[in-house]
Amino acid sequence: MLSLARSLARPTLARSYVARTAASLHTLPDLPYAYNALEPHISEEIMKLHHTKHHQTYVNGLNAAEEAYAKADSTKEKISLQAALKFNGGGHINHSLFWKNLAPTAAEGGKLESGPLKSALERDFGTVEAFKKTFNAKTAAIQGSGWGWLGYNPSTKKLEIVTTANQDPLLSHVPIIGVDIWEHAFYLQYKNVKPDYLSAIWNVVNFKEAEQRLLEVAK
Repeated sequence: MLSLARSLARPTLARSYVARTAASLHTLPDLPYAYNALEPHISEEIMKLHHTKHHQTYVNGLNAAEEAYAKADSTKEKISLQAALKFNGGGHINHSLFWKNLAPTAAEGGKLESGPLKSALERDFGTVEAFKKTFNAKTAAIQGSGWGWLGYNPSTKKLEIVTTANQDPLLSHVPIIGVDIWEHAFYLQYKNVKPDYLSAIWNVVNFKEAEQRLLEVAK
């Protein structure tokens, strides 16, 4: 997924990426839990629509854009497809990561035990609660649609909070936790009150998955 994100960010790499993958279609990944597994924090209706409708749309759009790119004859045509590749490819990357960010059940979510991730959060933000407060404030402040990220900065070797617009994938950092702040992720349940959704989602974050990502990148 990260290689796709980097390819989408650079036209020359995007061209070679599409050439390698034009023969293979992207598919919607199965969720590793039931649609109602995260209730009451995220409703079954939201999860079903989010996964089967919205994520599927990005997959379909990415496949269509890659097919068109592979068939394009002119540089002008290829350039015109960059936006569709970035938007739909980013949507596929971001959502594939998002589903894994969420715990198998609400009962298992939100539990951050002592270990490398908790220590890193305390080192870089003071406390875990301070991290959540800052993360929620920065993510809620996104104008329009986008994503809030806890990312690992390879240069500073620290955890940092970053936001991206629309479906832009996170390229400046290695994603550890990503939270979808598009309205389709919360509106049916939380209406337009983003802070309530952001407060609730920490109850179902899969911190074990996040810690594993941190361990892999910090080797």
